[in-house]
Amino acid sequence: MEPGRGAGALPGMEEAAGAAQGKGRVNFPFPYTPYSIQEDFMAKLYDVLEAGKVGIFESPTGTGKSLSLICGALSWLRDFEEKKKQEEARLLADEHNGQDKQQQPTSCHAEASNCQGSAGELDWITEFMQKKEEQAMVDRLKEEQIRRKKREDRLEKIRHNVQLKYASKRKRLEDDETQRLLQLSAEILSTELGSDVLEQLDHEEEELILAEYESDEEKKVGLRLDEDDDDDLEEEHVTKIYYCSRTHSQLAQFVHEVQKSPFSEEIRLVSLGSRQNLCVNEEVRHLGAVQLINDRCMEMQKNKHGKKSEGEESEGKKRRVSRAVCPFYSYEQMQFLRDEVLVKVKDIEQLVALGKETKACPYYGSRYAIPAAQLVVLPYQMLLHESTRCASGIKLKDQVVIIDEAHNLIDTITCIYSAEVRGSQLCCAHSQLLQYMERYRKRLKAKNLMYIKQILYLLERFVSILGGNVNQNPNVQSISQAGTELKSINDFLFQSQIDNINLFKVQRYCEKSLISRKLFGFVERYGATSVVKTNKEKQKMAGLQNFLLTLHQGPDKEAAIQCPPVEAEDGQPKMASPLMQIEGFLSALTNANQDGRVILNRQGTVAQSSLKFLLLNPAVHFAKVLKECRAAIIAGGTMQPVSDFREQLLSCAIGADRVVEFSCGHVIPPDNILPIILCSGPSNQQLEFTYQKRDLPQMMDEMGRILGNLCNVVPGGVVCFFPSYEYEKQVYTHWERTGLLTRLATKKKIFQEPKRANQVEQVLAAYAKCIKRCGQVGGQVTGALLFSVVGGKMSEGINFSDDLGRCVIMVGMPYPNIKSPELQEKMAYLDKTMPRTAGQPPSKMLIENLCMKAVNQSIGRAIRHQKDFASILLVDHRYARPSVFNKLPQWIKERTEIKPAFGLAFAALRKFHQEKKSCYGSEAS
Repeated sequence: MEPGRGAGALPGMEEAAGAAQGKGRVNFPFPYTPYSIQEDFMAKLYDVLEAGKVGIFESPTGTGKSLSLICGALSWLRDFEEKKKQEEARLLADEHNGQDKQQQPTSCHAEASNCQGSAGELDWITEFMQKKEEQAMVDRLKEEQIRRKKREDRLEKIRHNVQLKYASKRKRLEDDETQRLLQLSAEILSTELGSDVLEQLDHEEEELILAEYESDEEKKVGLRLDEDDDDDLEEEHVTKIYYCSRTHSQLAQFVHEVQKSPFSEEIRLVSLGSRQNLCVNEEVRHLGAVQLINDRCMEMQKNKHGKKSEGEESEGKKRRVSRAVCPFYSYEQMQFLRDEVLVKVKDIEQLVALGKETKACPYYGSRYAIPAAQLVVLPYQMLLHESTRCASGIKLKDQVVIIDEAHNLIDTITCIYSAEVRGSQLCCAHSQLLQYMERYRKRLKAKNLMYIKQILYLLERFVSILGGNVNQNPNVQSISQAGTELKSINDFLFQSQIDNINLFKVQRYCEKSLISRKLFGFVERYGATSVVKTNKEKQKMAGLQNFLLTLHQGPDKEAAIQCPPVEAEDGQPKMASPLMQIEGFLSALTNANQDGRVILNRQGTVAQSSLKFLLLNPAVHFAKVLKECRAAIIAGGTMQPVSDFREQLLSCAIGADRVVEFSCGHVIPPDNILPIILCSGPSNQQLEFTYQKRDLPQMMDEMGRILGNLCNVVPGGVVCFFPSYEYEKQVYTHWERTGLLTRLATKKKIFQEPKRANQVEQVLAAYAKCIKRCGQVGGQVTGALLFSVVGGKMSEGINFSDDLGRCVIMVGMPYPNIKSPELQEKMAYLDKTMPRTAGQPPSKMLIENLCMKAVNQSIGRAIRHQKDFASILLVDHRYARPSVFNKLPQWIKERTEIKPAFGLAFAALRKFHQEKKSCYGSEAS
């Protein structure tokens, strides 16, 4: 370690300070010489973080956005920590030789007394309060220094002392052996003593009974550690950066970029994830469904702490055995895992491997690392969902938030806080819960029975408002008046006759009692095999108990209530308790009345009908993030049009002066991309793929002629995007009938985007293999043609670099379906709450923006690195309209050519690809 640099110091600390003073610019450590646009990006990012503003940053894919974010943000953090240490040192120095400070206020006090007369008499109070505050601050700084020194020493020992690791491993092996011997002893005793005749239920069924519900206060029993561990829980959070992205693969990629950066050796990074991704307990993992994993995990923590707080010595042996605890939830081992995580940068996979090796829970161990971490990497849901954020121990106060891949941020927040339940789920949950209550009525406490009856009543009213009856099978109950109806939250509660029930309390009860987990275990035990029997063995089966028998039967059984299948990891469907889904809907109903709507969708039968909560105002939830954090960065490869972010997310939380926009160009030479707006086809027909015209045979034929010509001059791969799966299928069928596909196949092998996600990789592999083979062997077939769908599996996250995407074609404009009730309600809400822009109503702007966001995401698939090249064809004259044209990304817009006739466009495309072939040789073939 360099002299003077602690374990928490970041690289370039001294150099940065000198550079900032000498040149007025910040020194940004970088793994290679950065592009000028990367330097601009980092400089602007640094300024936004320093000023505590909100930045909307656009950096096209292939321009090194991740590294720019890492090096720019961590350089700011480095300088911020250095300034903080200097300020601390100054204050502590003043405290040690404080005589000068004491004299100065005295002279000031005398001056003030002479100048202000009687007003000066009160100055001694001000002086006293200032001294008191300064002393308190000095005391806090001393404590913080001690804590920081202890943490740095601890991490430094782990970093350099291998013996500690071996000692820890040896202790784990000893603990395992002890545990094995204890279990063996217990089995021998159990065999000798025989079964406990006093217990009427076996230990597995005991677990299904709800524990006594004490109160509605927030205790967080299941997550709380022993009292001795409070100091570690209350560890002060250092200044940090929260980086979040959409998927775990994107987060893993970001962590790998950090590992390659100059900051990799010293930065304290922790990756957070869901239990589904981090759990190492196979018994829990095999449950598959994330809701089941969450509930089972929390139940095991409650069992662990319940044992210490409740006197269970007098209870039967089986009751004690049934209280399963997680062997990986060892505080000592999780502390070790926490320190290992902070010492060296690890991604999720490495974290899970470490958890298995150390026999410590990665989920909780990583959470204990949050306070000391400088960079926290986490998925969208964990940061944007308030209750998840709080439960995870994430504190945003005065911290930096970076949201990457944020082009769909508005939709993400809307989806996180929206919820939908089907009629079949409501009836299924009612049937299951009623059976559960009847089975264990004598064992349930009064408060449990009260809440169960409230939930049953809610389910009954929800089915009733859909036009059904919970006592009849939903699959055979027809709806007399089908259609869609929208209601405000208050109207829905009144008309459902549930306005007198405190939904906050019901929601809290569901969360704390883990009732959905108990219900799942109950159905898993009885649903598929036998009738639930009451204490009277011979009692006849009630009518509703028939429902329980049919829960797991196939769809051919007319009377079956189909419960929602949840895919387990092994691919086998696992039935989740529908109550889990309903809990989300109940939670959504606690939103403010003006921020959402309830959609009643009545279709055919009760089972097919649904209730959906639609969040109209995502800003109300995002505002909580913005008000807490010091600064926020919303970044993406394609952020245009930006107006949506400003108006729908930021306007109600912060002033316009606090928002900064930055958009950088691409690293490719200007002549490596040819975007063309095509207004008419080869037969001079105007290209307008509106809902009214796109189904016309002549319009589909014209598009076919365009493709036929392009395939003759474009080498490698051509990706053609259609507005929807339905339209792609319609055009494909038409071309098949007219013989066009056969003609196209002489030049390009044709592939179609599959609807099923698990088939995407297979199709892409075959597409890439075909292009590579054609490039190597030559011949009449020059590559492949891929039909894709805007908003589908291949319009986001898939890279069509190099020969995989030499031409990207956008057929028409992918406007959303304005007949959708959800979209209509959103449009009405925006028209009511937002001002007009350039004379246009907000609803029209919304439709146009949704369309162009989808277009920009799709056409950005082609250019992926500095030497890449591609042509882009926007096939519709409406793209030339100024309001639409201006919403293209800047780096594409400034190079776009508008071609009124096909001949001009074709000549430009042929010239472009011929020049590239001569420049790049076989690469472009």
